[in-house]
Amino acid sequence: MLVSNRMTKEPITVTPDNFLIEAKEKMEAGKFHRLPVVSEGRLVGIITDRDLKAHVGYLARTKVNGAMTEKALTVSPSATLEEAAQRLLKHQIGGLPVIDNGHLVGIITGSDVIRAFLDAMGASEPASARIDFILEGEEHGLMEASRIVAREGGVISGVGTYREKFGENPVCYLRILVGDTERVAKALRAAGFNLLGVHDTRG
Repeated sequence: MLVSNRMTKEPITVTPDNFLIEAKEKMEAGKFHRLPVVSEGRLVGIITDRDLKAHVGYLARTKVNGAMTEKALTVSPSATLEEAAQRLLKHQIGGLPVIDNGHLVGIITGSDVIRAFLDAMGASEPASARIDFILEGEEHGLMEASRIVAREGGVISGVGTYREKFGENPVCYLRILVGDTERVAKALRAAGFNLLGVHDTRG
């Protein structure tokens, strides 16, 4: 998944000559925590709500260029979401301007990344269930588990594996959108699968 598929295009911006009160009003109107600072279509910095707090009482008299962070960290629209997530985490920031050929084309935030990962995991739908089990060869592998789920009337919306391992075998999860979770779990156990957990958020 690429940044270009998940970023906010044509983000709200401010210029270096805008006053901080204008930046504050734009942040509040859009419920933003940061705004790219642009001059003639090119990114020159970023201003955050934390920067505004440092100038309380002087927002109407202080220009953006007096409070912004220059040389802001950025990301390319062709970068993967994993790259963006790693950069956000490493630098403990909440968003990255997206730059293409020197021009601002979007912004990607931590919320955008989390939402994308939830979609990829099939977890965006709140009314779903997740079954975790240990992968143990073909007989107790993903293909066989999927076949059992389908046989029991379940519909899988997401599949993945955990990086952590129990002994020599990785842990797999199946996100089930439709079907009787307990019935599916019972069938998996009967087939010899080592289930670690059954989590059903459906009412």
